[in-house]
Amino acid sequence: MILKGFKEKSNIKRLNKLVSIRNVDVNNSKIESLGVIMHIDEIDDFELFRSLASDLNIRPKNLKVIAFSNGKKEDHNSWDMCFDPKDFGWRGTIKDVELQSFLDTKFDALISYYAKDQLELKLLTALSKAKFKIGILQIDERLNDLIIKSNISEFNVFKDELIKYLTILNKIKNEQ
Repeated sequence: MILKGFKEKSNIKRLNKLVSIRNVDVNNSKIESLGVIMHIDEIDDFELFRSLASDLNIRPKNLKVIAFSNGKKEDHNSWDMCFDPKDFGWRGTIKDVELQSFLDTKFDALISYYAKDQLELKLLTALSKAKFKIGILQIDERLNDLIIKSNISEFNVFKDELIKYLTILNKIKNEQ
């Protein structure tokens, strides 16, 4: 039990360091690839994000969604990429190769779609090498470049607001 507390403290320290050294790169590049981090215990509909990617003119092969669960991976066997707290080590290290591969991908945008204040989810967002990070209103506002205040269950509100702001920022690629 004591070790769990020390591990959590080391992960918090790593999260704070990652957030403090993050360099935000503002440019006019269009979003062509999209990564999504979601908490499967809060929302479990993958099709919502596929529809969102389609509305943003992102090809299906350029969309990757990972799910995090507090339970065991076996409980969510319908997901290709579902992770749990056991996939995280000390000082924010990632034990799973597939998860590390997702985090190393330089997405044009990353959507962090979770409302719970959970250390592992915040670490995933901070560790991601995405250029532009988008999230719903959370306790820690340092993680995302664009924050859309909406309830986790109101995905259509989130989607409409996201499209509106990405259009204003000139981030949506025109259909060709």
